Amino acid sequence: METISTAAEAAPARQYRVEELARAAGITARTLRFYRERKLLQAPRKEGRIAWYGEEHLERLRVIAELLERGHTLGGIAELIGAGESGRDVAELIGLQAAITAPWSDETPVHLTWAELGEAFGDQLTEANTAESIAQGYITLEPDGITHVSRRLMDATTSLVAEGVPLTAVLAASRKAQDYADAVAEVFTALVRDELLGSLRPDLPAAEAARLTALIQRVRPLARTVADAQFALAMDRRVVAEYGRITEGD
Repeated sequence: METISTAAEAAPARQYRVEELARAAGITARTLRFYRERKLLQAPRKEGRIAWYGEEHLERLRVIAELLERGHTLGGIAELIGAGESGRDVAELIGLQAAITAPWSDETPVHLTWAELGEAFGDQLTEANTAESIAQGYITLEPDGITHVSRRLMDATTSLVAEGVPLTAVLAASRKAQDYADAVAEVFTALVRDELLGSLRPDLPAAEAARLTALIQRVRPLARTVADAQFALAMDRRVVAEYGRITEGD
């Protein structure tokens, strides 16, 4: 039976003139020409004096726009593009950067008015305690109150104070816990950097970037699992030891 080609298969690849490509990419023709001068865009196909661009050029412009949104300079974008042979190669490098720098926390900020804070902390809502919270990086001041970076930490703080633990003691413990958490994070950062990302370099091939991206995505949850398990085991050891010390003192 004769094979009937679909419309998509029969349709030729889309071709753009300068103005058409610029419009499709959401930039000006002048910007497009500037990218060509900076070697950020592949050379077009020439037919006489007419320059024709294709979908690969539009994809490259979209990659450039994404990199600019991420804060990259044009010089840095040129280096990334130089590291690969196509927009797809650059996309692999972008994916690796996103995997490495993606946030670990999924905390939800919470806003509390001064009235709500006064109800929760009473006369413990002092300038010194507020300053310490700001110094630890947990709260920002607003005209009508504060915004805390973590609803869970804020709820834990208010619950501890409600149970009779002074706010100053909670903040002191928080400072120490933050220092220890930073130290644990440094351990895992060094482990991944030294043992797994040894091939990371500016001219990383796209295939290697894709491999490292998948590796980072597999390792991230393992680090959290180890940290959680180590903390739980440490609490078991310390609680038993502390209970023994207290009872022996009696």
